[in-house]
Amino acid sequence: MSSEEPLVGEKVYHLMVSKGDVARYVLLPGDPERVPLIAKYWDSSREVARHREYVVYTGKYKGVDISAVSTGIGGPSTAIAIEELLRVGSDTFIRVGTTGSLHRDIEIGDLIITHSAIRFDGASRSYIYPEYPASASYEVVLALVEAAESLGARYHVGITASTDSFYVGQGRPGFNGYKPYWIDNLVSDLKKIGVLNFEMEASTIMTLSNIYGARSGAICAVIANRETGEFVPGAGVDLMIKVANEAVRLLNEWDDLKRKHNKRYFYPSLIYK
Repeated sequence: MSSEEPLVGEKVYHLMVSKGDVARYVLLPGDPERVPLIAKYWDSSREVARHREYVVYTGKYKGVDISAVSTGIGGPSTAIAIEELLRVGSDTFIRVGTTGSLHRDIEIGDLIITHSAIRFDGASRSYIYPEYPASASYEVVLALVEAAESLGARYHVGITASTDSFYVGQGRPGFNGYKPYWIDNLVSDLKKIGVLNFEMEASTIMTLSNIYGARSGAICAVIANRETGEFVPGAGVDLMIKVANEAVRLLNEWDDLKRKHNKRYFYPSLIYK
C-alpha cells in the first residue's frame, strides 16, 4: 500500500471498489439510504460495497450498465468519491439530491437541473482558483431535460449555489441565532442574480469533472422553499430518481450514436442520420 495512492488490495481506499465494480454512468446521491431507492427502478442490481458514508450499487437499467454511489454530505467526501470513481473507470456523474429553492415560483416537489454552480464550497478550491467555473456537461443537462419532459416533470434549469454549511452558510441562523453580518443579505442577493437554489455537492462534482475531462450534471428535488418557508422532506424524490435513471439511458443511446458516426459530441440531428 502506498500513501500516495492508498489501496486495499486492488480496491480504492474509501469506496472499497476496484475496476469492473462500477459502471461508466454513476448517479450520486448524498444520502446512503437513497442508493437502494435508485436501484429499485433498475432491471437488476447488487450491493457492491458499503464503507463509511459510501454505499455502492451496480446493475442495469433498461439494458444499460449503471451504478449509484452515495457521497455523504458536502464537498470533501464528494471529492473523494469522484477521485476514486475516476480511478476505477467511471466518467459520467449525475448528482441526485434534495435542495431548497430561493424563489416562490419554484414549488415544493419541483425539480431543478443545474447547468452551473457558484463555488461556495471549500473542497473545489483545493483544486483550482475560485474563478474556474463549475459547469455541467451540456450532454448531461440535455439528457436530464429530455428525461424530465418525457416523464411530465415540472422542472427548472439554471444556476445553483453549493455551500459547505447547511445552516449559516445558507443564510439560516446558527445555534442561539448566530449569524455573521456578511450572511444577512445572502439569500436576497442570490435571488437578485437569478440563482435558483442551495445544495452542497454540485460545485465539487462539476469542478473536478471539468478538470479531469469527465461529464457531470445535477438534478435535485425541491423539499424546501426559502421564500414561503415550506419544508416537505421527500417531496419529488421518486420523480427525480426516475428522471436521473432515464437520463442515463439517453446518454448511453447518444454515446452509441457518437461511436456509430465517429463524432466526439452529441447534437440532435445525429438521431436522424
